[in-house]
Amino acid sequence: MSYFADSLSAAIDLIASFDQALYEVVFNSISISLIAAVIAGVLAIPAGIIMALNQFVGKQLIQHILNTLMAMPTVLIGLLLYGLLSRLGPLGHLELLYTPTAIIMAEAILIFPIMMNLAIAAVTAADPRLVPTLKSLGAKSTTLTIQVAKQTRFIMLAAIITGFGRAIGEVGAAMMVGGNIEGYTRTMTTAIALETSKGEFEVGLALGLLLLLIAFLVNFILSCLQRAKT
Repeated sequence: MSYFADSLSAAIDLIASFDQALYEVVFNSISISLIAAVIAGVLAIPAGIIMALNQFVGKQLIQHILNTLMAMPTVLIGLLLYGLLSRLGPLGHLELLYTPTAIIMAEAILIFPIMMNLAIAAVTAADPRLVPTLKSLGAKSTTLTIQVAKQTRFIMLAAIITGFGRAIGEVGAAMMVGGNIEGYTRTMTTAIALETSKGEFEVGLALGLLLLLIAFLVNFILSCLQRAKT
């Protein structure tokens, strides 16, 4: 018990002293996850709205694929990207393996189906008079998508924040395609795994506490958006 208490005290001291190495990992992790969330949101939200607004052959199949992708193991995403980005892979000439870009790609792929499903759910749960009203006013295709996004903006923003929260907690794919390089591709989750394996439990605990704080802030923002929506 004293070991854990001492480690917890040391971890809090590291956080309070604004240890440069510690916060470098935190900043790197936040920036990578935020970029991934924005990229995925820009693609997933319009795709989700378009899918929800239209009926077409294969729609049910796409929904099943999205649901399957939401449950895909993250290491599988890392494995597939590793094969694509490795030197012998089809995208090896881009030299993206073991770079922040590779982690962004992995996290964006991971959270894309989550965001798209949330966008579909948002449109489906919206006021049933919304789409007919917009169509009666002459809104078509792109204009209709934009107006629906505006009317459901709080839920769409919540989808992006949810994606960010999922991305920042990712470890498997980030480790495989990022390589956990200090000062470059090391994220909070990969650093926790590394520091704990090295016996630096207090450093891993400090990062864990900061990750927990970020998760709390994400959920707090989601709660505020939920209240704003209602």
